[in-house]
Amino acid sequence: MKFDIYLNKIFCGDALEILKTLPDEFVDLGITSPPYNKGENKKGWLVKNIKYAGAVDNLPEEEYQRIQVEVLDELYRIIKPGGSFFYNHKLRWERGIMIHPMDWLRKTKWVIRQEIIWDRGIAGNIRGWRFWQVDERIYWLYKPKGNNLIGEELKSKHALLTSIWRLPPETENPHPAPFPIELPTRIIYSLLDDRKGIVIDPYCGSGTTLVAAKLLGHDYIGIDISKEYVLYAEKRLKECEKEKKRVLEELSKHNVKETFRERKEKGKYTGPYAPQKQRGKLF
Repeated sequence: MKFDIYLNKIFCGDALEILKTLPDEFVDLGITSPPYNKGENKKGWLVKNIKYAGAVDNLPEEEYQRIQVEVLDELYRIIKPGGSFFYNHKLRWERGIMIHPMDWLRKTKWVIRQEIIWDRGIAGNIRGWRFWQVDERIYWLYKPKGNNLIGEELKSKHALLTSIWRLPPETENPHPAPFPIELPTRIIYSLLDDRKGIVIDPYCGSGTTLVAAKLLGHDYIGIDISKEYVLYAEKRLKECEKEKKRVLEELSKHNVKETFRERKEKGKYTGPYAPQKQRGKLF
């Protein structure tokens, strides 16, 4: 396979520069959570200010957004038509002004297919200027195949997990802002199901996306600017079987007894006003 030289490796360097060296349209799916440009002097009562090894998280906002657009457009080039990219970010405020990821996502080439709420269940800053922010956002970005702007339908066992994901943040990890392995597991399994594919994470950090991809039987490509995180991610990949239990627990949530179609074919109610005895799983 001509892409073998890129697979199951982590490249250490600037995400944008490395992405520019990758071929067109050979990756199936991507997942990432970039540095949020929160400013390295920002901190809450519960967490210290976040600093990444080898990376600056305090750029002028216009420059930060420009770089994010360029990175996302390179990913659009790299990912196959019909492929997807999941982009984890959050709402920020600077001197009372909201900065929303949509501010730059609408400037990219991607179709924004869905906004998913990640309910972390905990707030990093417990001051009362606003209701405690316990959510982050995950944007499902889609690269159309032909004129199809909608894409393929998810299987019911995946779609039933809804657009609000209640997953606690990761705690046992040296990276300052890792997401839990259940998050990329959910995305990869829902999108690829039993198809083997290639998964990319251009800000792979401690390697959570890559570990999930490997445990699910997929090829992966990671990029990170920090040699420290790359080494840690490589170690996790070698020892990934230790994390298999959590991956399997997430897979067990993708389960449905009857789909809407099957219920309808059997003459059962599928709406919210079904008699109590015929209610059950709506999927």
